[in-house]
Amino acid sequence: MASAPTSRMRRRRGQMAEPDIPPLENGDHLDQKTFHERYEAMPEGFKAELIGGIVYVASPLKPRHGRPHAGLMAWLGNYESATPGTDVVDNTTTVLGEESEPQPDASLLILPNSGGQTREDKRGFLTGPPEWLGEIASTTESLDLHGKKADYEKAGVKEYMVAALRQEKVFWWILRRSKFRPLLPGHDGIFRSETFPGLWLDPDALLNLDSARLLAVLQLGLATPEHAAFVARLAAAQKSKS
Repeated sequence: MASAPTSRMRRRRGQMAEPDIPPLENGDHLDQKTFHERYEAMPEGFKAELIGGIVYVASPLKPRHGRPHAGLMAWLGNYESATPGTDVVDNTTTVLGEESEPQPDASLLILPNSGGQTREDKRGFLTGPPEWLGEIASTTESLDLHGKKADYEKAGVKEYMVAALRQEKVFWWILRRSKFRPLLPGHDGIFRSETFPGLWLDPDALLNLDSARLLAVLQLGLATPEHAAFVARLAAAQKSKS
């Protein structure tokens, strides 16, 4: 009777088994190329990230993470629908550098033909820094606020938001002169993206799972002249490349 594949003989997704590929383990120190090769050989459903050259294997997620994540994606999806030339991706592997291959909770991109800075490689993986990244930090707060922040800053991500559930606080940074600086909310408590005009966030609505308030504040941002001007700029950029 044939024996089951060993840990050093794992099957790539949709391919024949590859010999001598050790499994990923939490805390491994790897470069991006080696990490990606080993990640491809892991079983379906396995999730890991490479942050600062260190492997972090994800834990199972609970509704405490899933509920605000769903609200975040709905918020971004509504922005994308009103802003041609942008793209939202959910929980997608992103190659950022020689020691960085994270899987952010949420990414908001400017499409390449509208002047964006990300591309899909020949295998369909996202490469280059998305303009905006967001994380829901439940069990990964320390990593999201430190290791990931450093990787995203180094890669050139323009804006980064973390909803820290334990602290019940939303952090938002913007890249200025190659360094993340805090993007502070206005006097009304609303965050207003500079990279994506009209992307307005009520942090309390996100943390309190108030989807009606979350989307109502976004609609106020989408109704501004700044958002209309941004949509026009994206369309002009796309036309110039066609």
